Amino acid sequence: MALLTLHDAVARYVEDGQTLALEGFTHLIPFAAGHEIIRQGRRDLHLVRMTPDLVYDQMIGAGCARALTFSWGGNPGVGSLHRLRDAVENGWPRPLEIVEHSHAGMAAAYTAGAANLPFGVLRGYIGTDLPRVNPQVKSVTCPYTGETIATVPALRPDVTILHAVQADRRGNVLLRGILGAQKEAAMAARRLVVTVEQVVDALDAPMNAVVLPGWLVTAVACVPGGAYPSYAQGCYARDNAFYLAWDEISRDRDRFRQWIDAHVLGTRDHAAFLRSLGVASTRDAMEVTR
Repeated sequence: MALLTLHDAVARYVEDGQTLALEGFTHLIPFAAGHEIIRQGRRDLHLVRMTPDLVYDQMIGAGCARALTFSWGGNPGVGSLHRLRDAVENGWPRPLEIVEHSHAGMAAAYTAGAANLPFGVLRGYIGTDLPRVNPQVKSVTCPYTGETIATVPALRPDVTILHAVQADRRGNVLLRGILGAQKEAAMAARRLVVTVEQVVDALDAPMNAVVLPGWLVTAVACVPGGAYPSYAQGCYARDNAFYLAWDEISRDRDRFRQWIDAHVLGTRDHAAFLRSLGVASTRDAMEVTR
């Protein structure tokens, strides 16, 4: 495990053309890492994520992505992802190939990848019309019951990136709060990069906590506020005003580009990004007026 700056972790491990998963379910979304990937100009990425939200809208609009494998894409509680829609409907800034799953299908695919199996199985796709739009959905006959069960190919990202509250100096990472597919996406990946609020001497993890062991982690970067504008339980709240504002910012191509130029490409790192928005610290996020 390497303890690196976020800039150096992205420079070392994220390459053009990779399959990349930035996971986090409503909470602990790795925005800082997504912005660093935009700054470093990565291209032709196959982005994978359960519920792509604003971070992937920004990466798609910035031209980072050639493909997206996902389940439910939207601005949570607000509406559409306009940069995602523009890429799919109009090919701007470049055409985007999409592979659509349900949440259960994504979970099965990550779980298969984590177990080093070629595919995952689930019942939910049988009898639905999803196989018509996703030719990756197949089926097998159960050797024990003879019933037909749907299958999805395993997801094995080249790199998974997560955000967490703490890691220790040996690279063990503690995941607190709401979890989606972070654990499975971490174990399925060839490399795992984790941004954290804090690096500590000891995690003091409670019994039955989800701890990603250091042998699984490729690199840790300490990035306070790295999930903003999403939230990190016990550290800062979700900035709902940001999500509402994004709906208007992202509708117009020119306004989107101005925002990316000013707040992502025009900032050196995540701390500078926060300052550019007037966020003195993530604890002040809910009080910011744009």
